[in-house]
Parts: sequence; structure tokens; C-alpha cells
Amino acid sequence: MNNNNIEENLDLEDELFEHYRFEVPKGQAFLRIDKYLMYLIPNATRNKIQNAATDGNIFVNDIPVKSNYKVKPFDVITIMLSHPPFENHILPEDIPLNIVYEDDALLLINKEPGMVVHPGHGNYTGTLVNALAHHFDNLPMNSSERPGLVHRIDKDTSGLLVVAKTEAAMTHLAKQFEAKTTEREYIALVWGNVAADSGTIEGNLARHLKDRMQMAVFDDPDIGKPAITHYKVLERFGYVTLISCKLETGRTHQIRAHMKHIGHPLFNDERYGGHLILKGTTFTKYKQFIENCFKALPRQALHAKTLGFVHPNTGEMMRFDTELPDDFKECIEKWRNYVKSHNTEEES
Repeated sequence: MNNNNIEENLDLEDELFEHYRFEVPKGQAFLRIDKYLMYLIPNATRNKIQNAATDGNIFVNDIPVKSNYKVKPFDVITIMLSHPPFENHILPEDIPLNIVYEDDALLLINKEPGMVVHPGHGNYTGTLVNALAHHFDNLPMNSSERPGLVHRIDKDTSGLLVVAKTEAAMTHLAKQFEAKTTEREYIALVWGNVAADSGTIEGNLARHLKDRMQMAVFDDPDIGKPAITHYKVLERFGYVTLISCKLETGRTHQIRAHMKHIGHPLFNDERYGGHLILKGTTFTKYKQFIENCFKALPRQALHAKTLGFVHPNTGEMMRFDTELPDDFKECIEKWRNYVKSHNTEEES
């Protein structure tokens, strides 16, 4: 199974970096490339190599190949991955972690906003993975060689993450994410008055054709990966709406892209345009009010509130829930106070 299937929150800045390069010697018999590479790459399993090929990360003479490609003498084979090779040399750092549950198989972390989950471009220290390396020994590696990670959330998204402590737990949890049997609920504040009290957004997600830092919805089934988000309105503030989002899939920036697609970008989501005043009045006092809200919540208004899954050892259904962080609660309270003294329907 390809654990990368459930690691959907990939950093969009990621590019491919060469990790291995081999030239097939003269006299080499034709051999499947997955078998050939098993004997050349330290600690590589055939499954891991096949996953790399499936993800388009194995190249022969600069052309991506599948795992059944037969190597030939003088072929130049390169393995390209979406993180620099030195990223795997994780520097343990004594960074506090908000651990809400822990046993021999796994732990649940309530991630603070602003913490990057794993090392990447410009963030090679200070990440969740650096903290995990300090607090825990011998965490299992996922297929991207990142210890303990079963799934990820964006840097400026707060909330729950499950971390595997054993190989068996990693495999079991990964299968649940891939089979879409986990429960994942997010709370979001979005621009505009969402018309329906509840609804479902469906559409394949892939990189935006013009802005490669964004994901976008495509009608073509051959572009991107299927994504399904169920939303429900929790509270209305006229110009913004507090919603709950439950995910069937966990694609990169799924909620952020889906909500923008239906005309409701996340509040203060700079990448998707939510850092602009998209609804409301032209009054100077209103502009100042929004700026104060942005100061209170200096990130996209998104929190991973609930996470549920079957425990890999006991078979018990476990469900964890978190409160909104202080910055999110402060922003909501500002909106509650605003609507008490302003008629947002008339002003709009």
C-alpha cells in the first residue's frame, strides 16, 4: 500500500530533488527496475520502490518509468523525491508538544498554529518532526522517510494529528485514511453568508493552472484527485459564516480550495485571497474592525477539531475532540459583538 496516498497535505512549494543516481553497467541482463533497485538502495523494500515508481519519482534517462520497466545496460536511473536528501537527517529539538493522548502504539498531538509539520523549503528546523525526534526514539518511517507521520495539516492550521509509534500502527492507520474510514472534522470561518445550512462540495483537486501555490477544482475526471467535503453552518455573522467541514478525502488544501470554489474563501487565508475584505461595507470603521480581526487571528481560520479512528491494537473506535485555540475564539467573539450592534443585512 502506498502511504503517500494519505499524506495529501503536501507543501505546494515542493520540487523534486535527486536522492540516488545509478548507471546500469555493461552486461547487465534485462531486469525489472524494482528488483534491480532493491539491491542498490539501503533499507529499501520492493513495496517502497514500487510506490516511488507509482508516484512518478523513478526516472530512466530523464523519463519517468513504472516499476515493471526492464533496465538495460547504460541506462541512467535517478530517484527523485519532493524533499532534499539532507531532510532525512532530522535534528532533534526540544520543542514542547501538546500531547492529548499517548499509548504504546500512537499519540495524538494538538498542533499549534504556525508550526510546520515536517522539514521543507525554508523550514528545516523547528518542525513537528524535529520535536518528535527529540521526544521519541525509533519512530517508524513513512514512505517519505518522515518519522511517525500518518497524515499532515498545513502550517497555519491548528488541531489534531495522529502519530504512529510502531510499524504496525503506521500500516493500520494508513489503511484507515486510505479507506476513508477515519472521522475528520474541521471548523472554519469563511467569507460571505453561506446560503445553504449544509451541503457537499465535490470536485477533483489539482494545482491551479496559473497560480502553482494554489489548488483548484477541475471538472475533468482525468485531472487531479477526487475530493469530497461535507459542510454545515454553525453560526452566521452576515458577512462571514462559521462552518463545520467533514472530510471524506484529505487532499492538499482541500477545505481551502473547495470553499473558495463555491465563493467562500477562508477568512484571512492569504494564499486563497481571504486576507482581503471580500464582504461588508466601505466604512472606515468596518475596515478597522476587519484589520483587528486579522490581528487577532493572523492566519487562515481553520482548525482540525475532531479526529476519530480504530485503534490499531485494540480495535476500539477512538474519537478525540479539541477546543478552538484562543486566536480563533477571539476572532469569533469579535464578530459576535459586531453583529449585536450592526445590521449586516441592511449594510450589505
